[in-house]
Amino acid sequence: MSAICRAKKLQFVGLVAVVLCFTPFLAVSQSGSRVQKLADIEFDAIAEMSGLAVSRRYEDVIWMHNDSGDEPRLFATNFQGRVIIPSFLRNFYHGEEAESGKQPWPGLSIATAANIDWEDIAVDDDFIYIADMGNNGNARRDLGVYLLAEPNPRSRPIARPFKFIPVRYPEQESYPPSPPANWQFDSEAVFVQQGRLYFLTKHRGLSINEPAAGTHLYRLDTTDSDRINDLTRIDSFDDAFFITAAELSPDGLQLAAVGYTELWLFENPLGVDGWLSGQARRLELDIDFTGFIESLTWLESDSLLIGNEDEEWFTVKVSDLPLHDDVSRTEQGLREFRDYVIRRR
Repeated sequence: MSAICRAKKLQFVGLVAVVLCFTPFLAVSQSGSRVQKLADIEFDAIAEMSGLAVSRRYEDVIWMHNDSGDEPRLFATNFQGRVIIPSFLRNFYHGEEAESGKQPWPGLSIATAANIDWEDIAVDDDFIYIADMGNNGNARRDLGVYLLAEPNPRSRPIARPFKFIPVRYPEQESYPPSPPANWQFDSEAVFVQQGRLYFLTKHRGLSINEPAAGTHLYRLDTTDSDRINDLTRIDSFDDAFFITAAELSPDGLQLAAVGYTELWLFENPLGVDGWLSGQARRLELDIDFTGFIESLTWLESDSLLIGNEDEEWFTVKVSDLPLHDDVSRTEQGLREFRDYVIRRR
């Protein structure tokens, strides 16, 4: 998606601690579900949120980034969605409220990087992984991931990547794929498991205008910076539609993945990494309420934070996700997606 620098609409809805308890009189919720509106991010520079990740190193920090076309930078906010500015720079920059003589905070600059199409972000105990893997046209040959030693957002205005890891899909032979091959080489979802990176793909038919069902799970087995690293396909799942973000739970036992019309939860399949073959739970999302969900992160063991490209945050209690009944609803999701796009025009 694109459209950097769109205006914010509403105001903060409620404190995180209140919303995580799902107090109904302070939260706006999706009818019939546990999806609850948490906040609008009101900092103008966060203009098309495409990735979210809760820091494991620093308290009360959520990292996020914009989609393609933005500068190579990250923004850190607290759990109330308020942007974090290093204390020694507050005389020069302001946050959500404009201040005379100050410029808006430009975010944490990532030196030597480029945001071609940043689509997701992952963290572990030491690193931030920025996935420059967006490939809507299935024609890119410069895909890869930036590996960044996680900086302290309250102390650093700039950071340099430890390295860039170039990657490719070994199944792709032409750019874009030639008919009758489908376009299945776009990923907007990355997660990390025991130091290894994994990617879920977002599929199309024979062109960019043909959203399609299904996702593949790839693993990155090598992380060389001086050559292209082949991804290894390890699993597939036909019932998902347009996966746009994913993250492993803090205890490593559940994988959450989200698309525009549904939220998925996969249980650990006996300790192996074929996540898509494990028991699945599925929650239908009301796209008119949640919009285009592009990002996801775990807040705690039973709570997810999901965000859309209009800079809105929602929370979901994952224990309420119903078991997947093995009935595919991808055609329904496709219809809902197309109808929503038409209504937004």
